[in-house]
Amino acid sequence: MSERVRPHSLITLHYRIATTEGVEFLSTFDAAPATLQLGAGELAPTLEACLIDLPVGERFVFLLEPEQAFGVRNPALTQRIARRELPAEASLHAFVEFAAPNGEKYMGLIRALDAECALVDFNHPLAGCAIRFEVEVIGVLS
Repeated sequence: MSERVRPHSLITLHYRIATTEGVEFLSTFDAAPATLQLGAGELAPTLEACLIDLPVGERFVFLLEPEQAFGVRNPALTQRIARRELPAEASLHAFVEFAAPNGEKYMGLIRALDAECALVDFNHPLAGCAIRFEVEVIGVLS
């Protein structure tokens, strides 16, 4: 019986995340494989769940609806922010890092920008998208 992925496994794999329309978000297939510790927050929990019990050496494709992947878009997570609160080099379609009052960092995508303010979207870039998650587990290290 081949080795299989378990919860909290340290694994080496190739993976691709794309929309079901074929727009690629991230892929390791044409580069070095990734090594991830499951349960450590390195991959979205719903994507990690797809990996559990997969055998080493086979390729799988999972089609996930928005609710199963990065969630539905939340309009409340799009906010107008004064231009003076942004870095001087901030530009349209750029990601900007913000600090929460508790010190945590989070990213927002500038969707609109003028001299006075920016419309910043704090949704995950793939929120609202159906996802094609392709994976090939190369090895289970622990």
